Amino acid sequence: MENEKKFDWKKFGLALLYPHIAVIICLLPIAVAFLVLSLVYLDSTNPLAMISYLLSFYVLLVIGFRMPKIIKFFRNFKKENKYAKMYFSDVRLRMNISLYGSLIWNVGFAIFQLCLGFYHKSFWFYSMFAYYVMLGVMRFFLLKHTRKHKPKEQVEIEVKKSILCGWLLVFMNLALAVIVFFIVYLNKTFEHHMITTIALAAYTFLTFSFAIVNLVRYKKYESPVYSSAKVISLIAACVSMLTLEATMLTTFGGGESELFRPLMLSLTGVAVIVFAITMAVIMIVKGNKKLKAIKNGTLPVPKVAAETK
Repeated sequence: MENEKKFDWKKFGLALLYPHIAVIICLLPIAVAFLVLSLVYLDSTNPLAMISYLLSFYVLLVIGFRMPKIIKFFRNFKKENKYAKMYFSDVRLRMNISLYGSLIWNVGFAIFQLCLGFYHKSFWFYSMFAYYVMLGVMRFFLLKHTRKHKPKEQVEIEVKKSILCGWLLVFMNLALAVIVFFIVYLNKTFEHHMITTIALAAYTFLTFSFAIVNLVRYKKYESPVYSSAKVISLIAACVSMLTLEATMLTTFGGGESELFRPLMLSLTGVAVIVFAITMAVIMIVKGNKKLKAIKNGTLPVPKVAAETK
């Protein structure tokens, strides 16, 4: 009788570390909301804040233990779901979805910046509006081509569009220079809440990482249009890093000297502008060389790239 009543600690521990997936789904939004409220409204020594930290740690822990099954689920979903198979096997579809999403985001954010410019009567927001409009224009030109043609199907047109994007990137740096000028010399930054800044940082680093990975990944298709789209994404991510740096220095700064902030932002701003101009010049120079080779007949027209991953 004593053995039957003995508490099974092993079973209890496994139940804690591997709860049902429904429990994790329910706990995740509760833990996130509780943690955000604790960080915003409660002191770190408050008992409720400590409970929120423990709950968040527990949810993160059980998700970590479930990660192999989560990865396996998505791998099976990628292989078995017809829409997933279509997406991952069609490079042109992936590019079109990426450009559509980026274009919609650029248009929406540009309108938002314009409205802020009207409301605050600030040239800062007008320069941001100009920057995102130029990004949208470049993505629109590229999208018009990718919707109709496969990669390397019309090499000469792709090269011309790549050269056009290079020149637009040069002009875009005028708006970018205005942004850097406002950030550094006129101290035109805006302090956000700590939670908002952390979320912005996570989003910025995520987009920056994806921009680098995609730039390398899409290089194998040898398509000037695809490469141009990913270069634009990388430059946009670099600008986001600059604005993030300004926001974080404003939100978390305070103990540094007066010269630290303008010095750091000046160095980063110059680095971003130089990088953007360098990439634009490379696109223009390479494009003109390819265009000349095509007209002279010295560049063989490549076969249309297979639309597989």
